[in-house]
Amino acid sequence: MNLDFKKIKTTAEEYKDDMTKFLRALIKAKGESTEEKEKVYLIKAEMEKLGFDKVWIDGMGNILGYMGTGEKIIGFDAHIDTVGIGEIENWKFDPYEGYEDEETIGGRGASDQLGGIVSAVYGAKIMKDLGLLNDKYKVLVTGTVQEEDCDGLCWQYIINEDKIKPEFVVSTEPTNNNIYRGQRGRMEIRVDVKGVSSHGSAPERGDNAIYKMAEILQNIRDLNENDTAEDKEIKGLVKMLDEKYNSEWKEARFLGRGTVTVSEIFFTSPSRCAVADSCSISLDRRMTAGETWESCLEEIRQLPAVKKYNAKVSMYTYERPSWTGCVYPTEAYFPTWVVPEEHQITQAMAEAYKAMYGKPKIDKWTFSTNGVAIMGREGIPVIGLGPGKEEEAHAPNEKTWKSDLVKCAAIYAALPTIYIKNN
Repeated sequence: MNLDFKKIKTTAEEYKDDMTKFLRALIKAKGESTEEKEKVYLIKAEMEKLGFDKVWIDGMGNILGYMGTGEKIIGFDAHIDTVGIGEIENWKFDPYEGYEDEETIGGRGASDQLGGIVSAVYGAKIMKDLGLLNDKYKVLVTGTVQEEDCDGLCWQYIINEDKIKPEFVVSTEPTNNNIYRGQRGRMEIRVDVKGVSSHGSAPERGDNAIYKMAEILQNIRDLNENDTAEDKEIKGLVKMLDEKYNSEWKEARFLGRGTVTVSEIFFTSPSRCAVADSCSISLDRRMTAGETWESCLEEIRQLPAVKKYNAKVSMYTYERPSWTGCVYPTEAYFPTWVVPEEHQITQAMAEAYKAMYGKPKIDKWTFSTNGVAIMGREGIPVIGLGPGKEEEAHAPNEKTWKSDLVKCAAIYAALPTIYIKNN
């Protein structure tokens, strides 16, 4: 099939007002993590109005819609939960009511990432309008839940419980009008150290767990900040950009180095007049190509102070119920993923983009996405293109651009045909 790119662009432009109205409604609907029900039913109604062939809500509360009836599944994913608003005084407008002007739409979730579900839903509608669907593929649009709480959990459920495995998935997270092909992974680590309490007037009788943790904290800072000089007992995480230490150094340089930082600290003590008898910390560990959860845990376990004080190093788990009451436990591990620039989905997306909007920039996300499960855990290729700017995510005065909604819907509409033609 020869694509009429001009017609695709024109049709997408014709839906700009409908997409704006849909996004404004989603912004106004309640929908932080585990509270997405209202947004789910808004999306369900929109999909049914636009003639999706099958629409349903799964056991976790994800909303899924098929357009077309072909054999292969091409997925378009958008998480529909949002973070909170933070300090309201930092907002210039009501983040839940939102606003619009000639060019932009503002409100919590406008960029991260309710605009993505809007463009995906209307991209599928354009495919149907222009007869781009065929017996080779069907399009699956997912509005997924709890991503802000536990990225990828929704797709673990979709793949393992709904038994859906797409050919590939487009992540519609904001990409600054670029194509994104990967991201660093992350994991949430806990370190626990024990002590013995005593009265604060005689601290020598006890064993202060906070003092032990102070040494561990210094080691963790060294791990993040050191270089790889031979005189360094603790080699810094920058080592993973060096082929001497990492066989995947090329992709590591593309994604950026891993990092580790202390995000929380806890302690127990009988009172403010006593020696602390335990101390724990949480670590936010960002992972580049070539790093695994096993390697990251072992790296902490081998730190001199961790070994000295026999500290316990573990990974957190996530078990928070979804809005349907579903509990689907998982490790707080979100793998690195990257799809090669020469991969057929990268090339198909670039071809669709170039045909209508000029040569794209190929880049990567700074933050984490549902790709950690789709590709990171399950090996299903992921490519990214979404309306809005990455830096608007989680920020006050969040907005997206109406032109981005149109642009992404048009590219989404052309992508499956190009992919099938080339494969």
